[in-house]
Amino acid sequence: MILEIHNLSKTYPNGVQALKDVTLTIPKGMFGLLGPNGAGKSTLMRILATLQEPDQGSIQLGDIDVIRQKEEVRQTLGYLPQEFGVYPKVSAESLLDYFAILKGITERRARKEVVEALLRQTNLWEVRRQKLGGYSGGMRQRFGVAVALLGNPKLLIVDEPTAGLDPAERVRFLNLLSELGENSVVILSTHIVEDVSELCTNMAIINKGEILLEAQPLQAVAELEGRIWRKLIEKHTLPYLEQEHQVISTKLLSGRTMVHIYSHEAPGHGFELVVPDLEDVYFSTMAGYYSASHHKVVAP
Repeated sequence: MILEIHNLSKTYPNGVQALKDVTLTIPKGMFGLLGPNGAGKSTLMRILATLQEPDQGSIQLGDIDVIRQKEEVRQTLGYLPQEFGVYPKVSAESLLDYFAILKGITERRARKEVVEALLRQTNLWEVRRQKLGGYSGGMRQRFGVAVALLGNPKLLIVDEPTAGLDPAERVRFLNLLSELGENSVVILSTHIVEDVSELCTNMAIINKGEILLEAQPLQAVAELEGRIWRKLIEKHTLPYLEQEHQVISTKLLSGRTMVHIYSHEAPGHGFELVVPDLEDVYFSTMAGYYSASHHKVVAP
């Protein structure tokens, strides 16, 4: 199943244009939507989840028209929003059972099997009778995935899932998501570059409502080889450096500043060539120095 988004636009009543002519092809597997806060990611996710209407454009999930056939979409949709509420005094097992009924799984034995399978899949079986109010942030996120997976969705939307998780919970959560991408279209909306680099076979970078890059992460990184250079400088020299070079990122390192620049040729002056990573792709794209729009994702 492939998700096709064509010329999608959305402007809010206050005049903010959240999406500008967005076109994407999203094949089965993990797809990363990467961009800063306020880039339009959540608006796009809510439209895909049938919670908002676009001003124009079309969305096709296989043979389902997402905008016109909302009920059909909801039957095959799993959605984990950035923030979701839980009932703190209810156990995970009881609440998941309740959501399963709402999803239409009314036969008791079938529902019990589904609830158990999902709690085991999300590694919550041992704490199934614990009240949700006592869950850690990562446990709550995994419970959210269990709810989203009810009904074996063909489209799973996960919005900023690792924000606030500790490193161990983050790894556990990302491993769970990577398993889900084997059978469904899974869209991971995030501002954390590492989440995309570790998980996603396809990705897009969005800013100010526009898609700046649509590519495969490994291919996008390979395109930057020989173009990223770095140098450790004193912070006060940065303004002068920015006048001479295309600075894409700076990072504090032991009281000094590590600068990455984009250049097709050796810049000299003590710069050394860097093996690029997805963070360099992200910052180069955001700065407008790198564009690989001709490297479109090709659905299998």
